[in-house]
Amino acid sequence: MSDVWGYPGRRVIVTGAASGMGEATARLVGERGGEVHAIDVVPTRIPVTGYLQADLSDPAAIDAAVAAIGQPVHALFNCAGLPPTAPPLQVMLVNFLGLRHLTETVAPLMPRGSAISCIASVAGMLWQQSLPAVTELLDTADMARGHAWCAAHPEAVNEGYSFSKMCIIVYCMRRCQDLARAGIRINSISPGPTDTAMMPHFEQVAGKQFMDDFPRPVGRNSTPEEQAEVLAFLNSDAASYVTGTNLYTDGGFTGSLHTGQLDFSALTPAR
Repeated sequence: MSDVWGYPGRRVIVTGAASGMGEATARLVGERGGEVHAIDVVPTRIPVTGYLQADLSDPAAIDAAVAAIGQPVHALFNCAGLPPTAPPLQVMLVNFLGLRHLTETVAPLMPRGSAISCIASVAGMLWQQSLPAVTELLDTADMARGHAWCAAHPEAVNEGYSFSKMCIIVYCMRRCQDLARAGIRINSISPGPTDTAMMPHFEQVAGKQFMDDFPRPVGRNSTPEEQAEVLAFLNSDAASYVTGTNLYTDGGFTGSLHTGQLDFSALTPAR
């Protein structure tokens, strides 16, 4: 019987592998037999097949890292990201525009049966309300034009984090059909509060009281390992018919909200 959960013989790229969900994903996929190539601005703390230093805001650095890894690439995990305390345009460059450039660079190197998974966020859950602006940005041809669009639309970008996550969700949905024709799947997850080094940054922006009071139907924050398990599932053969999906890994927050058990207006921190 084939191992639909494993990654033996598969060349895998994990961005943001030096910490948080990216590190947990790189560790998990490596334990399941994957040949893990990590891309981050700082070295990883865990054993990987290869480490490439690259800033995802720099398309030339992305291209050089991908060239050094080589082909084929069987799985791409887009886990890198900046918190909302970073400058909004830099957040957009790393969280979405760099993610998109990397994905579009890697996709031609992926054989049929490959998969891509991206970390979005519950912070992007209102993407439908911002769809016109998201679509305009997604229609830009490259990072330079995308950056110019973001600079010209500060009201849409806002603090950068939420909008970047909206863009990831819609990007995965928009690309799923064309990539499916090449035998490649693409999905995203939207975690809720997770115990990573980013948590103090969210507390700084939204307020510690808001983060403490954020509804957690399961009664606690997620761990990076729990999110990594879902990412590994989505890029494995066990999810061979799953593509174009944004999976809310938020411990029931979104489900409770959509069924009227939570009042979203009461959750919005005062500005």
